[in-house]
Amino acid sequence: MPPKYTLRQLSLYFLKLGTVGFGGPVALVGYMRRDLVEQRDWITEEDYKDGLALAQLAPGPLAAQLAIYLGYVHFSIMGATLAGLAFVLPSFLMVLCIGYAYVTFGGLPWMQAMFYGIGSAVIGIISISSYKLTRKSFGNDWLLWSIFILLAIITFFSENENIFFVLLSGIVVWLYRSPPKIAQGGSFFLSPVLLQAATGIVSKSKLIQEGWFFFKAGAFVFGSGLAIVPFLYGGVVKEYGWLNEQQFLDAVAVAMITPGPVVITVGFIGYLVAGFPGACIAALATFLPCYLFTVIPAPYFKKYGRRPAVKAFVDGITSAAIGAIAGAVMVLAKRQFTDLITVSIAAITIICLLRFKKLQEPYIILAAAMAGLFIKQLLK
Repeated sequence: MPPKYTLRQLSLYFLKLGTVGFGGPVALVGYMRRDLVEQRDWITEEDYKDGLALAQLAPGPLAAQLAIYLGYVHFSIMGATLAGLAFVLPSFLMVLCIGYAYVTFGGLPWMQAMFYGIGSAVIGIISISSYKLTRKSFGNDWLLWSIFILLAIITFFSENENIFFVLLSGIVVWLYRSPPKIAQGGSFFLSPVLLQAATGIVSKSKLIQEGWFFFKAGAFVFGSGLAIVPFLYGGVVKEYGWLNEQQFLDAVAVAMITPGPVVITVGFIGYLVAGFPGACIAALATFLPCYLFTVIPAPYFKKYGRRPAVKAFVDGITSAAIGAIAGAVMVLAKRQFTDLITVSIAAITIICLLRFKKLQEPYIILAAAMAGLFIKQLLK
């Protein structure tokens, strides 16, 4: 079937989503489903689920990988490239500007006050997106629901998304539904596991050292963009000492208050480490692996994805991915909800989104930011 849209329309959509898409990976993948599958009917439900499963299997940020895959669906390499660039570019430019202000004025205390409100609103937005994604993906399938609940619990208690549990979920559903045919089209699914092999490099050049570190961050960290935060902390704070604790927390805050993929915080970190060249190298090194590991397997998904065995495997992967996302939401909530005010902001956000279906998330983020500034002033 010929596409119902042009490459220009798709690129403009991802440019807009990258500019105003708040809420982190869970919310962003939810927006893509709502806009491209439900409202515009540009992407089929099957293609969306394939992209979500591949994005969870391959290393790198979840939302960016899904955007790249959806661009690939009808426009191949060119579509994947333009969709990925359009999605990432707006937030990258924003973190560059914030990085410049941060270095020039010596920190962003006002940002912490804004994040006090924004962080709670983001939890509410993510919760609604996760709820909608869950309700529309599983139906009455007890096996998928069981996997979802199990992965949510594992992710919550371990505070980590494990690729082996995700793969195992796909195998379980395959064995239950269609065991004889998995060998015909599923062997390539195992290739991402090989990318977890540890490796190192020694260089006196900070830019080369930085580029290699962020390449590993993009190549070896599985799951959503939120999963990269512990990896970055261990490297930029503990191992290399490029940032102190407060600077790293500010970098995470920048990622949460800017639209687009959460992992774009690497641009802010790169700017603090080595200025504009450092920001460019950090962003390129982080996103290049996820681009390659999405585009290279994509033809296999399009060719074999409709086979019963592969479809069963993908359903299992999808249920595990959504479960891991739900667990990540609970982890974030546990850390963000420090008092009754933060809980109230999240609850008000959820009520507003459920009550007013057409309410745009950027307006909620803006109101939460103003509320955070106001409340922090009162608490002084």
